[in-house]
Order: sequence, then structure tokens, then C-alpha cells
Amino acid sequence: MVGELLAEIMHAINQKVFNFDENETEKRAGDLIENGKYWVFIAWDSIDKSPVGFISLYESYALYAEGAYGTIPELFVSSNWRSKNIGHKLLANAIAFAREKGWHRLEVTTPPLPEFDRTLRFYEKNGFVISGGRKLKLDIGAW
Repeated sequence: MVGELLAEIMHAINQKVFNFDENETEKRAGDLIENGKYWVFIAWDSIDKSPVGFISLYESYALYAEGAYGTIPELFVSSNWRSKNIGHKLLANAIAFAREKGWHRLEVTTPPLPEFDRTLRFYEKNGFVISGGRKLKLDIGAW
């Protein structure tokens, strides 16, 4: 599903901004989860038991956030399962987990592009508010 998410983003913006290798991603996810640095909640089809969506979280730290908080790097629902409350349920699990961890906030970044207006509306509908800024990246290997 991570590959689907990244392909969907790159298609929407018409740029190859991610390098995706399924085996490497699975290994990386396994290592992060095993070391308690990354948490994933998966939504399953109740009939055929296949995954239909997921949300991932990691702990971040910042003075402006008064310490530890959660970051959502990925949230994805398969296209044929969208608008069926799956994303909302995944967020509800993430919020409950954040409370258990003692985090006082969750942060997520959506690209400030018209192609992602629906994504922004989804988060706003679920209680998120715009807190400013744009997500930028620097590939260290390019230096």
C-alpha cells in the first residue's frame, strides 16, 4: 500500500519525488516497528481479510510542541474503500494511541497544492487545523 500511496502522489504532482523499493520498504518498516520507533494501524476487509488502508506514526520532539508529539507520515486508504469511514477510523485509532503515549498533539503534512485539497478537507473535517508552513525536503546525497 505504501507503493500505491507514493505512486498516487507522484501521479498527482507529475514528478518523481520518491524512490520506492518494496523489499527495502518492508525491511525498513520491520526494523522501525521492532525497535519501537514506528507504529502502524491497518484496516482490514472483514470478508477476505485483505488490507484496505493504514496509518503510521512516529514520535517527534520540539520545543514549540512542549516536548513529545506524534507525527503521521502516511495515511492511505485503497481507492475502492474511500468515503467509507476507513480513514476516520484509522485516525481515531491513532488519536487513542497518542493519548496512551501522553502526546498532546498529532501533526501531519499535506502538500499545499490544489491536487491535495480533498486530503486537506479530510484532515480538517477530523479536527486538524492548519498550523502554518510547508513541508520542504533536502536530499543529503545531493550535497
